[in-house]
Amino acid sequence: MTTLLLVRHGETDWNAARRIQGSTDIPLNDTGRAQARETAAALAEQFAGQQPLVVSSDLSRARETAEIIAAALGVAAPRLYPQLRERPYGVAEGLTDTEYRERFGEFNRDNVPEAESTAHLRARAVSAVRRVVRDARRQHAPADVPVIAVAHGALIGQLIRHASGDTLPLPGERLANASTHEFLVERDRLSVLSYAAVAIARA
Repeated sequence: MTTLLLVRHGETDWNAARRIQGSTDIPLNDTGRAQARETAAALAEQFAGQQPLVVSSDLSRARETAEIIAAALGVAAPRLYPQLRERPYGVAEGLTDTEYRERFGEFNRDNVPEAESTAHLRARAVSAVRRVVRDARRQHAPADVPVIAVAHGALIGQLIRHASGDTLPLPGERLANASTHEFLVERDRLSVLSYAAVAIARA
């Protein structure tokens, strides 16, 4: 049984401008670094006396967030997993949310050319966290250490949906930058212990 915490990366300039990032590699801004430090301090308090394993998507905004967390915890630098990357949004990457609606209507990523489908994203996300947990168990057996994985909003959202039987997140909610979401992994079964969401702001 493994405790798995998924952390969304801190803010980037594209987040602040409400631009769709997807697989575009946008770095943290100063606000995002401050958010990462705040989350790192909370995690260091939560896991005082423990040595969690920290892993991350290989995109720079996630990697830097994970590096800040690992440093605060006093553990090894994060192992990078490309499988934890954000969903590619195809031709919508770089558009603001207003531009997206003007071009494609309400948010439904499955109608965007070259974007990863929702079904594929969910399957990839579930496979990725199973691999992360298997690697952690092999590395630390017989101990079962907590795992902190820094990833991205859409991917984490699909994991919450998968683990909750599509009941969470609730309509009108989004996952804030640097928010933390806790799961329990029993064998390959994923369940939600807690998640943090805020109301979706409309332009």
